[in-house]
Amino acid sequence: MARRDDYILPHPFKLLLLTVAMAALTLAVTLAQAAGQGAGGPPAMAPGAERQKQLVQMVRHDCGSCHGLTLAGGLGPALTPAALAHQSPHYLKLAILHGRDNSPMPAWYPLLSEADAAWIAEQLLGGFPDAR
Repeated sequence: MARRDDYILPHPFKLLLLTVAMAALTLAVTLAQAAGQGAGGPPAMAPGAERQKQLVQMVRHDCGSCHGLTLAGGLGPALTPAALAHQSPHYLKLAILHGRDNSPMPAWYPLLSEADAAWIAEQLLGGFPDAR
């Protein structure tokens, strides 16, 4: 068994290298996680055809109750491509999922996945399909 005074501390330069390596690893993991959650992350897989039909129906009826059945505006603002031209898909996805502060816009995350919200945002920017 080694005695306490037999233990030799590593050279200070080795400690510095170890500290820098651990900090770099922590930073790399943090950035990788942030990239996966932000606009630069991998694209969410689009919902299947049946789910897309459900989402069109939901947007036309549930969202349409405030934004107008044609999404041209009502109690809520218009959701037409022209009205949303200055918004990014990422911003719209977050507004759909988490609602908007100081407005009646609710958070839809209990009913929608991130992929659902991303698909809706893209459809709104391109002109939302009819509910057929």
